Amino acid sequence: MAILQLRDVRYTYQTQYQKVEALKGINHAFDAGKVHAIVGRSGSGKTTLLSLMAGLDLPTGGEVICEGVPTASLSLDRYRREKVAVIYQSFRLFPLLTVAENVMYPMELRGMKPKAAKEKAAQLVARVGLPESVLDRYPTMLSGGEQQRVAIARALGMDTGILLADEPTGNLDTANSENIASLLCRLAHEEGYCVIIVTHDMDLAAKADEILELRDGQVHTKE
Repeated sequence: MAILQLRDVRYTYQTQYQKVEALKGINHAFDAGKVHAIVGRSGSGKTTLLSLMAGLDLPTGGEVICEGVPTASLSLDRYRREKVAVIYQSFRLFPLLTVAENVMYPMELRGMKPKAAKEKAAQLVARVGLPESVLDRYPTMLSGGEQQRVAIARALGMDTGILLADEPTGNLDTANSENIASLLCRLAHEEGYCVIIVTHDMDLAAKADEILELRDGQVHTKE
């Protein structure tokens, strides 16, 4: 079932000297329970498309539709808080907060009491395959693979149905990349998340249920 749809999505950058069409009428539906990979060369429009799906901006033409509702008719702050979670290549953990506090952060933003948030944080850290002992550690005390797992746990704490992953294995070695890929696939196939991965890593993309290639602002499904 499609949870996120792109309907004739266009995006044009206007500079002082020219207009640049980054996206040129993209149509696609993303299903819950599947992993979708978006690949393409630098400048193909991947980052722009991710920002629109994440609610960081609105398309200049067409619609991004989440659960039947165009993002243009929603509060983008609320959309980002309640509908989508983003996992970044650089992890983006708060360095002065412990692992538990990092994972608790989005839950507390939504009004969850600290005790309940801490209990759920422990559950989420275990869910991504980390031991309880990491809860009181700071991000710099963890490996890159562990930090990415914490970032995924924090994203799960947002309790959204859509996970957007921006080069999630870009800073990881081969073994950790495999672990993160397996975790993302498990979240989709066993827990029903819609996982959308933007990546240059074709080994990671090959694990997805479908691969979309962006070329010159247009989307092509790869067999």
